[in-house]
Amino acid sequence: MFASTTAHITAMFAAFYTAGLALGAPPMLFALMMAAASSIMMTLTHYATGTSPVVYGSGYTTLGEWWKAGFVMSVVNIIIFVVIGGLWWKVLGYW
Repeated sequence: MFASTTAHITAMFAAFYTAGLALGAPPMLFALMMAAASSIMMTLTHYATGTSPVVYGSGYTTLGEWWKAGFVMSVVNIIIFVVIGGLWWKVLGYW
């Protein structure tokens, strides 16, 4: 678990990118996929970014509501990335 988006990306991106390239993934496509996946963690939890604990700590929402909203937002993001992003990457020749 990471309490910082920067820490999350710094720790995980290079390791997974290297593993993906070693397995034969296309470099540009895989880098874009990793970047998109990294952005999902920011909406999912109440501790994912620097401002999230402040917003959650204000009592505006319950933990259950936060996780439900985060899950819905993550699913919507994934659908947008796969459908629209996939078509756009096809147009650009990345896929």
